[in-house]
Amino acid sequence: MKVGVIGLGYVGLPLAVAFAEAGHDVVGLDSDPRVVDRIRNGASAVEDVPAERLTAARDRLRSTTDHDELVACDALAMLCDRMGIDVWEVVDAAGTKPFGFMRFEPGPGMGGHCLPVDPFYLAFKAREHDFYTEFIELAGKINQNQPLFCVRKIERTLNEVAKPVKGSRILLLRVAYKAGVADLRESPALKVVRLLRDLGAEVSYHDPHVPELPELGMSSVDLDDELARADLACVITAHPELDYRKVVAEAALVLDFRGITRGIEASNLVRL
Repeated sequence: MKVGVIGLGYVGLPLAVAFAEAGHDVVGLDSDPRVVDRIRNGASAVEDVPAERLTAARDRLRSTTDHDELVACDALAMLCDRMGIDVWEVVDAAGTKPFGFMRFEPGPGMGGHCLPVDPFYLAFKAREHDFYTEFIELAGKINQNQPLFCVRKIERTLNEVAKPVKGSRILLLRVAYKAGVADLRESPALKVVRLLRDLGAEVSYHDPHVPELPELGMSSVDLDDELARADLACVITAHPELDYRKVVAEAALVLDFRGITRGIEASNLVRL
């Protein structure tokens, strides 16, 4: 597995070395070329990482100032999934920091007409001035690929119960881009529908905020009927009025991409 760590200071460097010591390949990015050169030469400015420890990890740790090297790294949530770590526990643990913490939660991708679109206007304008906002573009690529990750997670979840995606009945719970609204602009659910259909799945959705998806030829289905028939129910958007305990109790298998089922323990429940 290839892990990307952004910033090689008092937090980033010990983290990068710990990943390398655990057997992972690490790309450490820092904006200061002097920091990168020191690390390449086995010299550490961080008290927690003596030179001997840094030198021992050097075969697996590559330091760089080039943002493009992060493209090949595992990413929001994907790394935790690969390592079998509960990403929601990680977010909760980070929230115990007494200062400087803002809570950002993973999910099936970004939607709306602001964050998925507007930063690229800035990136486009910057290129006209021979300036490249690589971090903005990298973040956009990761977020746009999140529905692909979700579909791979759906494939693996069904595989665990010996079911192929092709021919399986998959119910998407809510398709608006965020909770409590009917806005479909750039909704990741639409891409998930198309990808699952390409794989031969029978896809339906339930969302009282969005009664019709005419461009996909779909209508919102009755929740009780479809829960009973679905091979897998996927929580894509966590509208607050839905009874998720009922969903887990009545569905054959549930995959939660929003962490809304935290606090529920069930053998048929899988979370991002």
